[in-house]
Amino acid sequence: MPQIHKAFQGQTVITTFETSPATAFDLLESLEAAYAEVISTQPGFISAALHINDARTRVCSYSQWQRREDYQAMLRTPVMRERNRHINTLCKGFEPVMYEVSADY
Repeated sequence: MPQIHKAFQGQTVITTFETSPATAFDLLESLEAAYAEVISTQPGFISAALHINDARTRVCSYSQWQRREDYQAMLRTPVMRERNRHINTLCKGFEPVMYEVSADY
């Protein structure tokens, strides 16, 4: 389970997927399978969470990694490149962004 703390020294990645109500749950299922079967088994993976908005037009993933390079290596694996091509068909687009925690309350 993700723990959000300013003292966290790893890499946080928040990815927003723009989708539609017609494909939102298919997208969510594909992401759940990717995390369960591939992403969570990669070196440096710490934790992740998936979120969906009430209008079913956005899905967001929050993941934590030991290092930026661990996340980037996961993206380059053949299995994730294939999965991301499929995931891209279920949404209008997605953008992973790397963040640092600046404060926690």
